Amino acid sequence: MTRTITQKTTESRRSSPLRASATIKDVAARAHVSVATVSRVLNQTGLVQKETSLRVSRAIHALQYVPHAVARSLSIRRTNTIGVLLPDLYGEFFSEVIRGIDVAARRHGYHLLVSGSHSDSNEMNAMLSAVRGHVDGLIVMSPELDGANLCSRLRTTQPVVLLNCMPKTGSAITIDNEGGARSMVEHLASLGHRWIAFIKGPDNNADAAERLRGFRAASARIHGVADVRLEFDGDFSESAGYEAARHIMALDPRPTAVFAANDAMAIGALCAFRELGIQVPEDLAVTGFDDIPIARYVTPPLTTVSVAIAELGRRAFELLLEAVDERGDSDGRREILPTTLVVRQSCGAALAAKQRQQRRKPLQKSHVTF
Repeated sequence: MTRTITQKTTESRRSSPLRASATIKDVAARAHVSVATVSRVLNQTGLVQKETSLRVSRAIHALQYVPHAVARSLSIRRTNTIGVLLPDLYGEFFSEVIRGIDVAARRHGYHLLVSGSHSDSNEMNAMLSAVRGHVDGLIVMSPELDGANLCSRLRTTQPVVLLNCMPKTGSAITIDNEGGARSMVEHLASLGHRWIAFIKGPDNNADAAERLRGFRAASARIHGVADVRLEFDGDFSESAGYEAARHIMALDPRPTAVFAANDAMAIGALCAFRELGIQVPEDLAVTGFDDIPIARYVTPPLTTVSVAIAELGRRAFELLLEAVDERGDSDGRREILPTTLVVRQSCGAALAAKQRQQRRKPLQKSHVTF
């Protein structure tokens, strides 16, 4: 008896149309249309009468048909996936870039394959080989590498948008690093600072080079020439800012302000100054660059050059999608995102304003009786 029931159950499963392994041919047979018509309905290509489309949709629902993703992507030459290659996946800057890309990608029904190159050309080449044929295009942040050579290599295979480097050809998006650095030095100078120390980024980084150029240009206006004694090595990490701060305190005369090439190093410097008993901003102004989310929550809140980091990611995706839709890179689009000065407590602007106000107050007349 048990064996008979088992056989009937197995037979019923075999004969049931409601199975996960339904094929496009099963859908076509149930809807009484051709396989090509089902394909057009699925891919929303070609003209299909409303009644026919509805019949196909009902058949798909009844059979619980799930299109084979790979086969479908081959038929429309799309994977609805993009590759994102960043120098690193650690830190608020990179997580904000990814967030911006992801929000835009999901809005358009795209998925992300994300990897970190650790600024290693061999790792980058390995990743590019791994995703070839599996993504519709690439967003690559490569400030440490030769952007022009990278772009020429990639454009032969698929659309690509480069972040934070500006090659001579191809699509790219970056930020106004130099202008942002100049505006920060000019702001500090307006508060009365003339002896401003700068914590640099990595030597082979395009963003760092542009921020250093902006610092030097603005400093030259103050002193007539940029003073390299006020420049300290860094690598965009908190620990680099911490170490640079200790070296800065050894200067004689001591700077009255410190400008770090990114917020992470500025936060590391704040920690070192706190340990050394230096009051910020009373004894020393400290500023950064990027305006990462944590910048407003440190003590004191950090004055910084604000970069719309998530917007950088969003625009990169939009540029890439345009290239994908045009089946290539077209003529190459270039964008430079502006920066904004965000003044908080760490630069002492409020303190300076209060002191100026006190100096403007008229002296109180005293009445002396003899």
